[in-house]
Amino acid sequence: MAPEAGAGRDPTAIRGVLTEAKGVAAGLPDLLIEARRVSATVMAGWHGRRVPGRGETFWQFRPFVPGEAASSVDWRRSARDEQHLFVREKEWEAAHTMWLWADLSASMNFRSRLGGALKRDRAVMLLLALSELLAAAGERVGLLGESDPVLARNAAERIAQFVARARPGKPDPRSLRRFSDVTLFGDFLDPLPETEATLEAIVRSGARAHLVQVVDPAEETFPFTGRTEFVDPETGVRHVVGRAEQYRGDYQARLAALRERLMLTCRRLDWTFLIHRTDRPASEVLLALHARLADRHAHAVYSSVGRAA
Repeated sequence: MAPEAGAGRDPTAIRGVLTEAKGVAAGLPDLLIEARRVSATVMAGWHGRRVPGRGETFWQFRPFVPGEAASSVDWRRSARDEQHLFVREKEWEAAHTMWLWADLSASMNFRSRLGGALKRDRAVMLLLALSELLAAAGERVGLLGESDPVLARNAAERIAQFVARARPGKPDPRSLRRFSDVTLFGDFLDPLPETEATLEAIVRSGARAHLVQVVDPAEETFPFTGRTEFVDPETGVRHVVGRAEQYRGDYQARLAALRERLMLTCRRLDWTFLIHRTDRPASEVLLALHARLADRHAHAVYSSVGRAA
C-alpha cells in the first residue's frame, strides 16, 4: 500500500505548505475578478485562426479552382461576375489544448515596496486571465499536473478551483502531448540546471512551451544599500552583508546571464520567453503572449493544411 500523502514529512513543513495553500485560495476571488478585467482589455480570444479551413466564421471569397466540388461554389457571389466562380472560405476553428502552470513556491511570495503585487498573485492572475481568453475562444485549458483539460466557458473559474488545491512544486510534464502547448508563469530563479531539466522534459514530450518570468522590480534593480540581511525564502538561510551596493553589479550580471541562457534555449526551440515586472500593467505581457500564441498556432495550422493538401 502506498504511504499516505505527507507521511514521514516534517509536520512543520506540512503546516507551511497548508498555510501557503490557504493564502493562495484566500486571494483567488479577487484575482479572478482582476483576471477578467485584464483579459477584457486584450481581445476576446484567438479561436479564429485567420486560416482557411473548417469553421463557421466567414473569412474571404477566393476564385474557384478546377477540380473542386461544385458544392463549394458560392453561386450568389459568382452571379455578380460573368467570367469567374468564387468559393466562400471560412476561418479554421479547432479546439486546442493549452496547459497552464504557476509557481506557487515560497520564493514567489515576495513583494518589495517597488512592486505592484506579490509575484505569486500576479502569476496566478495572469494564468486566470489567459484561461479566460482561451475559454472565450473555445479552447481546452488544463492546470498542469492538477486537472484534465477543460472545454467550457467557465474554465477560468474551474481552473481557479484547481489552483486553490494545488501544492507548490515543479511542473509535471506527464500530461503533455505532442502539438499541445504549455505556458509557465514563475520567476525561474532556481539553479539553472533544475530549470533546464524541466525544459528538457517538455522537449521530450513534444509540446511547445511559453515562459513568462514574473519578477519584482527590486529583483532587477537591486536597490539595497548599507547593511542588509537577505533571507532565502525556500530554506530560511540568512545572509548579512555590510555594504549591499557592492554586490549590485555582480548580481545584475548573473541575472542577465541566466536570462540570456533561457532566451537562447527558447529561441532555439521556437518557444516563447517573456519578462514581466509586477510594477507594469498585466495587460502588457498578456498582449505579447496573446500575439505569440496566435502567430504560433497560425503557423502550425498552415503547416497542417499544407500537408493535407
